[in-house]
Amino acid sequence: QLQASGGGLVQAGGSLRLSCAASGRTFSPRAVAWFRQAPGDEREFVGAIKWRERRTYYSESVKGRFTISRDNAKNTVYLQMNSLRPEDTAVYYCAADPSVIHSNLASRSAYAYWGQGTQVTVSS
Repeated sequence: QLQASGGGLVQAGGSLRLSCAASGRTFSPRAVAWFRQAPGDEREFVGAIKWRERRTYYSESVKGRFTISRDNAKNTVYLQMNSLRPEDTAVYYCAADPSVIHSNLASRSAYAYWGQGTQVTVSS
């Protein structure tokens, strides 16, 4: 089970850190990803971290502003969001899968486990 938290209201240029905590059995996915969905839009890929290698991947829209990291001891993945823009406003979801392959990292359908989402609102 995944639990996303840390959303809120922030002014443009500000920062937020989202957390995605896994409960239950030992957490060892192939990758954990963050997606976001704005009203009326499809859920889009934000970034992902390959669990074992700690290698990260980002969409072009957030590259250089967002950073994904993980704390293995806490079974938690973080999404540090800096220089936030109004267009970053969305519900943010974390997702994990034990067998997602590299070419599918940005694909929603590749992830079997999803958190409930946390709202991020960036005011101008």
